[in-house]
Amino acid sequence: MTTNEDTSFSRARLIALVAMLSSAGAVGAGLSLGLPLLSFVLESRGISGSMIGLNTAVAGLSTFIAAPLATPLARRFGSPLVLILSLIVAAITLTGFYFIEAFWAWFPLRLVFHCALGFAFIVSEFWINTLAPDRKRGLIIGIYATMLSIGFSVGPLILAIVGSKGFAPFAIGAAILAVSAIPILFAQSQPPALHDSKAGSSVLRFLKLLPMAMGAVLVFGAVESGALAILPVYGLRIGFDERSAALLITATALGNVALQIPIGVLSDRLDRVFMLRVCALVGLAGAVTLPFLSGNLWLVMPVLFIWGGVTAGLYTIGLSLIGATYSGASLASANAAFVLMYSVGMLFGPVTIGAGLDIWNPHGAPAVMAAFFLALVFIVFYGPRPARET
Repeated sequence: MTTNEDTSFSRARLIALVAMLSSAGAVGAGLSLGLPLLSFVLESRGISGSMIGLNTAVAGLSTFIAAPLATPLARRFGSPLVLILSLIVAAITLTGFYFIEAFWAWFPLRLVFHCALGFAFIVSEFWINTLAPDRKRGLIIGIYATMLSIGFSVGPLILAIVGSKGFAPFAIGAAILAVSAIPILFAQSQPPALHDSKAGSSVLRFLKLLPMAMGAVLVFGAVESGALAILPVYGLRIGFDERSAALLITATALGNVALQIPIGVLSDRLDRVFMLRVCALVGLAGAVTLPFLSGNLWLVMPVLFIWGGVTAGLYTIGLSLIGATYSGASLASANAAFVLMYSVGMLFGPVTIGAGLDIWNPHGAPAVMAAFFLALVFIVFYGPRPARET
């Protein structure tokens, strides 16, 4: 009888994990499709570049709204309902961009769309963390990070196949989001527990409690977004043609997809703080090495493959670290803080790395990245280890 109960529990947990992984992939696809698609549509409607940028900035603002609200909403209405409604609202608002032409209406519409994706992102992430047994947490988080990366590759692929004209890309994106809500209906027997009363409302307190994890995801957000925006320009400025410069992003992205599961497995077998230190040192070494290899594409690409994958490991290990440290509502709040810090990094990363590119052309870009990693090395070697609230 005990064996049957254990088998049933394992099956229920597996179903819930599959549901969360599908949600993560859908959120990645929604983000990676929505951002370029909406820019293309606004451009075709004659909206200026500055206004397109202003409207896109609402996406960043939405994280600062969603992060502190995600845990209270999940506690009040239940994680399954919040996640299902978030995916459905995101699907509906994505189609709304096609039918609504008034540019002013795109600002509240964009806010609702990205807040919904933000809620789905945060809830599915801490739900996965609660489902993962500690001995396999790194493996499961690694699979999650891989699914998220695959999801991010789906959006550009959809645009490459169907283009940005007409209703098709909106319909496909909405269908992906809506369909991903279906498995959650079968995962409701394994909801994350959010009943602990000690979890306060502020997510910022985790900056003090989890400086290593928060510093890691802040640097990752800054470097990842900066690399996506600036690496192609860096490639052009060091003499590569446009195709070769684009391959720099490809190599980084492939490393991100390929290495998260191995990194997650290693973090299960080794000390996670030690793994954060290794990732920070590899990130620093890669940024420092890049200028010395910049004349040879076939040397730069494998370096970026390893560098991109290990750098993304900061997210995987940081998320595993907070899951091993907290549970219940505290885990949900810590996860919201984690996502918030990632978004902060995304906001200032491209600006500072781009400024470095202009100040010291062209190697100021990797120099700024190296400075980020140097600061992280200091945090993970000399900062306090993760501690629970008292």
